[in-house]
Amino acid sequence: MPNHTRFDAAQHVPVWQDALPKLPALPPLDRDISADLAIVGGGFVGLWCALKARERWPDAHIVVIEAGLCGDAASGRNGGFCAPSISHGVSNAATRWRSEAETLVRLGRQNLDDFEEDLATYGMDCEFQRCGKLNVAARPWQIDALQKLKAIYDRLGIEAELLTGPALRRRLDSPVYSAGLFETNYALIHPGKLVSGLRATCLANGIEIYEKTRATELSHSRDGAVIDTPEARLTASKVALATNAEVPLLRQLRRTILPVFDYSLATAPLTEEQFKSIGWTGDHGIADTGNQFHYFRKTADNRILWGGYDAIYYRGWRRDGALLDREKTFSTLAANFSAAFPSLDGVKFDYSWGGIIDTSARMTLFAGTSMQGQLAYALGFTGQGVSASRFAALVMLDLLEGRRTERTELRMVRSFPVPFPPEPLTDFAVRWSQRDLAREDETGRRSLMLRAMDRLGIGFAS
Repeated sequence: MPNHTRFDAAQHVPVWQDALPKLPALPPLDRDISADLAIVGGGFVGLWCALKARERWPDAHIVVIEAGLCGDAASGRNGGFCAPSISHGVSNAATRWRSEAETLVRLGRQNLDDFEEDLATYGMDCEFQRCGKLNVAARPWQIDALQKLKAIYDRLGIEAELLTGPALRRRLDSPVYSAGLFETNYALIHPGKLVSGLRATCLANGIEIYEKTRATELSHSRDGAVIDTPEARLTASKVALATNAEVPLLRQLRRTILPVFDYSLATAPLTEEQFKSIGWTGDHGIADTGNQFHYFRKTADNRILWGGYDAIYYRGWRRDGALLDREKTFSTLAANFSAAFPSLDGVKFDYSWGGIIDTSARMTLFAGTSMQGQLAYALGFTGQGVSASRFAALVMLDLLEGRRTERTELRMVRSFPVPFPPEPLTDFAVRWSQRDLAREDETGRRSLMLRAMDRLGIGFAS
């Protein structure tokens, strides 16, 4: 079956939307108000920030403003991989932040435990399941990378098992992948349900949320920070910026992140026999180890979500909504799916969609303050923000309280990322990097440019 016909009838929305009740939009802010804490952004980071702020300040007036609908951007468009990591993975911590790698791993694992505990405390059902993750290799040099990763895991006390042959085929049976590393402490969630749960919990705890309310300007006055919106002005003693891949309101942050588009497909529901034909009988998530990598997982209604590989930057820092639909990438995804799972070649895709990633040059979140400590920000998650969003919210609250904590003292958190250059240099650098990354996937040889970027602690990824 031609790849393009496999998703011709696909809905161009995330697969997560079908399982959600259609909630009425909350009204926009239409009058001037003041607050103790104003949060700009109603995705994972902003909603976690509001909820954890309520725990710290029971009587505070907390307001969240969201330009669209809560979770309509990156938070509701990702794959729902919920990692025990705050550093874009253990390998990234070990190579980029060697002096604090053990601390980052410990805090990441604790954050996932606390994440699960918060879900139970507030009764938020987002299909959280700690079912593990399988990292798979397609080429000999990727197998070497898995072996090196296993050595890092062993050194840091992370439980993982190298798999080949029959042991691998019991987790996944594909002609493309010849080795795997299975880590048990890894979770999956339903992103849409997490957003809905956080939104409902915030409202139940007296937090005001205004949707369809875009922050257009940020300024500072003697009364506090001032946020202008199309119809009203919001003045707050403290502000948390949680805008992810949107254009940052603070000018000094605008070149710290690159808007990179990532795309996904979701199949029609599969039968138990179809899953058995590819050896995937567990509920674990899977990702391959290439620079251009796929991530894939099951949904509760037995679909396969198949995403990644193409990470597309559109010259000029474009963020247009029309870019969320890219047929060329969907065709590439479908072709790669067929190569990985020949027995599923005739399966159609019911959903195709895209999302934006806030990519930082060092591929981890960073945080800081402005306006004499009245404003805190956190961004740069680079596609690994489901669990890290909760950690980032806590960092911002620590910073707004002026507290020195283990979180705020992390060099990973407080060091400012290398900014991306202006155009046309950014477009040239991204295309060059992508070409060299694709060549490394084919040959196993890392280019001089990529090795130089490694030494500088910068890179490009999704």
